[in-house]
Amino acid sequence: MKTSDFNYELPEELIAQTPSEKRDESRLMLLDKTTGETEHHRFYELVDFLNPGDCLVMNDSRVLPARLFGNRLTGGAVEVLLLKDKGDGVWECLTRPGRKTKPGTDLTFGGGELTATVVGEADGGNKLLKFHYEGIFIEILERLGRMPLPPYIHEELQDSERYQTVYSKELGSAAAPTAGLHFTPELLKKIEDKGVSLAFLTLHVGLGTFRPVKEDEIENHEMHSEFCQISAETAEKINRTRASGGRIVAVGTTSCRTLESAALEDGTVPEYSGWTDIFIYPGYKFKCVDALVTNFHLPESTLIMLISALAGREHVLAAYNEAVRERYRFFSFGDAMFIH
Repeated sequence: MKTSDFNYELPEELIAQTPSEKRDESRLMLLDKTTGETEHHRFYELVDFLNPGDCLVMNDSRVLPARLFGNRLTGGAVEVLLLKDKGDGVWECLTRPGRKTKPGTDLTFGGGELTATVVGEADGGNKLLKFHYEGIFIEILERLGRMPLPPYIHEELQDSERYQTVYSKELGSAAAPTAGLHFTPELLKKIEDKGVSLAFLTLHVGLGTFRPVKEDEIENHEMHSEFCQISAETAEKINRTRASGGRIVAVGTTSCRTLESAALEDGTVPEYSGWTDIFIYPGYKFKCVDALVTNFHLPESTLIMLISALAGREHVLAAYNEAVRERYRFFSFGDAMFIH
């Protein structure tokens, strides 16, 4: 299967640069995965399309304010993006300008509140930085860091919490699990009051989620690896739902990938903790996930390939072309789709 099979024409002005005024007033396209039929609604109406006995599974990962702006001690500005905690104060990072941050370079941030030394290089040219500080690193990051918005968003974010889900809890993502950005506490309560169980898992989203597929044949693409975990309580809720005939509704491709990574062949899910590089594309047989709440994804991305595995490539591309005609907003701050 070709990467170009997942292309579609998207006018640049449909890429949402800012969040909708109210989280749950974004638009919601319903896509029937069997027939390809679509309907147009608002996100707060999602409760009407969930059934008592369903289980809504959400990713509670919280985005690290992982962009740091500072200086080299020898002079000159530097931008650092934290990617992966290697332990012992060492992080794998993207640095800009990369050629000026060779091993041995000392960096300073926030007037010296946080300093770092480049101690080596990782695969792919990323740098290893050893940070020096007093206190709690995450609290310092909350003060000095900025949200690492996707490269297609050019506007400054006025309220950093709008790039966090209302249920975010576990710090560790380099990007938001954006399908969850549409939920409000009030909508979640309505969903729960209807008899839908709410379950949470964690997948820390890596920047590899934005990495384009460069291979012509999608099977040759190498997926990035991300850490995920499912608690015993969440596993029990999912398995109880399946046993009683309810649907497992994943919120976002990250929740979907976590569930499918952990699921056994019979669809049951055990308590789980580990790294996943699962790549889901058409031909994949879903073991656990029945329905999916998701945003509109980039052309030729692994994410549009995943939803095509669930709903069929022709159905997905037809729905995307309809969304373009109907002037939906696309990508992280854009509108949503419910595939059922």
